[in-house]
Amino acid sequence: MNVAERMGRLGTESAFEVLARAKALERQGKEVVHLEIGEPDFDTPAHIKEAAKRALDANATHYGPSAGLPELREAIAKHTAETRGVPVSPEQVVVTPGAKPIMFFTIMALVDRGDEVIYPNPGFPIYESVINFVGGVPVPIPLREESDFGFDLDLFERRLSPKTKLIIVNSPENPTGGVLDRAQIERIARLAREREIPVLTDEIYRQFLYDGEFVSFYAQPGMHQRSILLDGFSKSYAMTGWRLGYGVMPAELAEHVTRLMVNSNSCTASFVQLAGVAALQGDHEPVRKMVAEFKRRRDLLVDGLNKLPGVTCKRPRGAFYVFPNITGSKRKSSEVAERLLQEAGVAVLSGTAFGAHGEGYLRISYANSEANLTKALQRMRPVFEAFAR
Repeated sequence: MNVAERMGRLGTESAFEVLARAKALERQGKEVVHLEIGEPDFDTPAHIKEAAKRALDANATHYGPSAGLPELREAIAKHTAETRGVPVSPEQVVVTPGAKPIMFFTIMALVDRGDEVIYPNPGFPIYESVINFVGGVPVPIPLREESDFGFDLDLFERRLSPKTKLIIVNSPENPTGGVLDRAQIERIARLAREREIPVLTDEIYRQFLYDGEFVSFYAQPGMHQRSILLDGFSKSYAMTGWRLGYGVMPAELAEHVTRLMVNSNSCTASFVQLAGVAALQGDHEPVRKMVAEFKRRRDLLVDGLNKLPGVTCKRPRGAFYVFPNITGSKRKSSEVAERLLQEAGVAVLSGTAFGAHGEGYLRISYANSEANLTKALQRMRPVFEAFAR
């Protein structure tokens, strides 16, 4: 078949490609330590699963409203108001199967061909992919190690133009684990307000913060009227396979995003949404325990990586990824990642999977047990020692 030209502009998410290759190696009998996929290795808390079972028994298996069940939209509005300190109504909430559709729908709704979109690089690869897909112009802001992977705000201001139609921010950040501080958030918000540019703020890793304070972009003065807050249940509640996310945005934009839901997914599964209500309203102790465990794993992995030849690694403040500098290996990131998979049985991602400015780095997820992280570090050493010879 002759596919549409636009398909050539659509990228992918390398984590799933590497996962598939690692699984193929496992089918051949090779043991692989999986540090490539951004998925908590914890089970969904019991009270959430029980709520889904009750919903299924109550036959919550039919179509629901495209924007989401009223009870979940109300719960999300209340949760957002409490955690960000701004008023939110259910009419501002759109529930989607996973959080990715909020990225896709926001960019589709706001960006025309030739419009510019500012976004972090290295950053979640779907940002750039969808900007290209709709014919927009990606305008990357490099996240540099020397500034703890924060925005270069002077460069950001210079790259703003009359063609800038959307700004994307992500904090805590994938892949670096960087966290934008209050001064950075406030300056970005001020410039967005002055130039009346909407902002997509990806706060999916909000609860995975280990040091310092979390500053929500959505909570900045005057920004909830021109921002799209992206959040969801996959990370915080270990619900990746449930596919449940949401966006909070001005009500007039929510109407357009809801029409995109009508034209694509129809609605999100009703019993999954009722489990989401239980997640927001139920016991949050499992979340706190999971975050505490991730902090211990972070420290184990960072300390171990810094002992490998040719590797240096900053201690990230958020998310559940480290982004070690491997320039000391004198190899391309993609080669290092491939050698680690094939020779050491350790699946990681090249930094370039997250954009050109990720060269010289790897992204390693510590969503795995301490025993497996220790095993991975042991297996990685001979590979890096070989590079150093």
